[in-house]
Amino acid sequence: MELRKTVEVIDANDANLSGSAFVNVNLAGSRFDDVNMSGWSVNNVNFTGLSLECANMSGARISRADLVGVSIAECRIDGMRIDGILVTDMLAAYRAEHEAK
Repeated sequence: MELRKTVEVIDANDANLSGSAFVNVNLAGSRFDDVNMSGWSVNNVNFTGLSLECANMSGARISRADLVGVSIAECRIDGMRIDGILVTDMLAAYRAEHEAK
């Protein structure tokens, strides 16, 4: 199916859309529940106000992203790195410094 220069609401349930391409598409306000996005690739995307819950992001790579104001809570962070530094090590150093004061 090809959609070009149109405004449509798509309600996809129990569908296989693997291999689909979305270029210059407005998905604002869309909802994705119980969706397999493994191997997914995004480039030049506006995620302002994005909410991710119960998401498996193991092996994800984020680069050249604006993470101003991002909040991460109640997440497994084993092996997570920022600029090559283990986040668990950063948190341990932070806590040690603040407990010493």
